[in-house]
Amino acid sequence: MSQHSKDVSIVVGGSAGQGVQTVEAALMKILKDAGYGVFACKEYMSRVRGGSNSVEIRVSSTRSPRRAYVRRIDFLFAMDAAAVPHLGWRIGPDTLVFAEAGQAGDVAPGRRIDTPILSFANEAGGSPLYANSVVLGVVLGILNVPFSGAESYLRRAFSRKGDDIVAKNIDAARKGYEFGKHTSFVEDIAVALSPSEDRKDDLLLDGTTALGIGAVAGGCDFISSYPMSPATGVLAFLAKEAKRFGIVVDQAEDEISAINAGLGASYAGARAMVTTSGGGFDLMQEGVSLSGIIETPIVIHIGQRPGPATGLPTRTEQGDLNLALHAGHGEFVRAIYAPGTVPEAVGVMQHAFETADRYQVPAFVLSDQYFLDSVATVDEGDLPRIPVARHISETDEGYLRYALTEDGLSSRGVPGYGKGLVCVDSDEHDENGRITESFEVRRVMMEKRWKRLEAMRESAILPSPSDNLDAAETAVVCWGSNRGAVEEALGRLGSVKLGGLHFSQVFPINPKVKKMLKGKEIVVVENNHTGQFADLLARELGVKVSRRILKSTGEPFSVEELMDELKLESKTKN
Repeated sequence: MSQHSKDVSIVVGGSAGQGVQTVEAALMKILKDAGYGVFACKEYMSRVRGGSNSVEIRVSSTRSPRRAYVRRIDFLFAMDAAAVPHLGWRIGPDTLVFAEAGQAGDVAPGRRIDTPILSFANEAGGSPLYANSVVLGVVLGILNVPFSGAESYLRRAFSRKGDDIVAKNIDAARKGYEFGKHTSFVEDIAVALSPSEDRKDDLLLDGTTALGIGAVAGGCDFISSYPMSPATGVLAFLAKEAKRFGIVVDQAEDEISAINAGLGASYAGARAMVTTSGGGFDLMQEGVSLSGIIETPIVIHIGQRPGPATGLPTRTEQGDLNLALHAGHGEFVRAIYAPGTVPEAVGVMQHAFETADRYQVPAFVLSDQYFLDSVATVDEGDLPRIPVARHISETDEGYLRYALTEDGLSSRGVPGYGKGLVCVDSDEHDENGRITESFEVRRVMMEKRWKRLEAMRESAILPSPSDNLDAAETAVVCWGSNRGAVEEALGRLGSVKLGGLHFSQVFPINPKVKKMLKGKEIVVVENNHTGQFADLLARELGVKVSRRILKSTGEPFSVEELMDELKLESKTKN
């Protein structure tokens, strides 16, 4: 008997074009509507057809929702012969493999279930194209979710293709459903999860959509970008919502044009942003430097993926922190954010717009492929909302764009709002904005631009601590997308010696963090090869990082591998 009472890890594997992500989308919506907590993440190759892709869906009781990738597979559904060998390293002694006869490889006979996926698809629709509906039905049958949810979903999803296509998909799903119900009875599979009526109205959001919602809530009214995965989805979301929210969308001819268009819009008073990946951002660096000297705000979203160069274009990594931290020639102030949950993504995007506008600096939001493509159920009440404050002043005839002030912030005017001339220049300039080569003016202007950093530090978002951090001997520090895996690993270990600290703002760092880490050994977890945030933490706070847990294979951390690493850490304390 297989008993699953906390959560179930379901993995669907197949080649690009077989509908793996179609199964994911259907299951997530149907299971959410049934009252379950769901989380999904995916891995896919950089090709339109073929290869071997997979999606993991974790189904949990809403009392204990899961928000991280696990190595463990409870039920594997193989849609082609390559899926089992591709995912073989994740198949354990308790994994049940559902595959066509002969396609389960060397999986032990008692753990493989011959599943006539293609036969059902052909019987229902006369085509293997219906295989994804068969798999959908099998999963729901095993989980004992009412079939009515699948029927309603399929009617909505395929209504535009006509009644015949709808009927064939429903028939394919029903055949799979009956097979799944029968299999769960024969194999004595018990899935004892508790759905909740209260959670049926939860939102189902991926990281991309969350960042887009945060941009809208932050007052974004201009975006200019050149498409580059995995960040393109943010551009697509804002383009879709442009008319509704009054957003000007410019798909630029290249990244250089994109950031310069964004700065031009910002100069005119817009809340502007760009979205790109590391390789595209490389081309934007001169524009970032321009933002620094003309003190014109811009929000820059970087969807990280493994480099150098094209690297692994559809995989994940946290390798661009140093790029964002040091991008652009010369020295100037910036802010960098990195959300770890869907609600955080909505919140930090608003913070990024507010920081950029208030302090007249470039503000970065770092995500990655794993975070952008992950999907989770979210209570709408958990999404933060920050009031939009427009930091723009009406100018008079004596207006000085770069007037010297005690805090280094000059009143920001825009052309046409008032009688003043809003003069900006990429050369060093005086208070009027006119070019100068005076060494003294240069000194004063550099000091002026750097004065705002102290205020930015004091207002920086504090990291999120675990409940036991104060009493813990070791602080396990992470940033960005590793939050879910670290929190679950610590929770499952249950060691009072280990506490967690997650950063959603990685620069500047609030000086209060030093007190939070005082007297503790520091372990930093991050998806890169060198430990970029560990270096930054040590430099900014003067603390010693005792250990770095790093990964740069293109995969996210699994909960299990972090548990293994942190068990070693816990043992050294005994």
